[in-house]
Amino acid sequence: MDSDDYLVGFYFELSFQGEDAAFKEVSGLSKELGIEDVRSGGENRFKYRLPTVTTSKNLVLKRATLPKDSQLIDWCASTMDDGLANPIETNVVSVDLLNNEGTVLMKWNFYDAYPVQYSVSDLKSQESEILMESIELAYTYFDVKAFTQ
Repeated sequence: MDSDDYLVGFYFELSFQGEDAAFKEVSGLSKELGIEDVRSGGENRFKYRLPTVTTSKNLVLKRATLPKDSQLIDWCASTMDDGLANPIETNVVSVDLLNNEGTVLMKWNFYDAYPVQYSVSDLKSQESEILMESIELAYTYFDVKAFTQ
């Protein structure tokens, strides 16, 4: 295997309702199969470890706060500010890993996603850091597709 075959994780884009959004960091790309320990009657040496359901962490998106309108921020506001007075609108959110020419190498699709947390970094008068916002999305499941280079 050549060193050029390994994927790098710094060139990616996020798509939401046709809008491409630039983010500094995307985390939570994981799933885990649960395990249940079951004891068998009369067998004291071990327990059976049986699979249960697959669980995932929330998808966490971080970027510099932008002063312009964003469909993503509007979606967060309408979901969290209405106090469940209206049904939650779920969407498919996609994260694409790109090569240096901008070709998609891998694609993660997060189904039935909806925002569960929105936060902004602390405001500090002694520092001149860029104001960062963080959006956390819950989702039902995700799939991943790999494309040939």
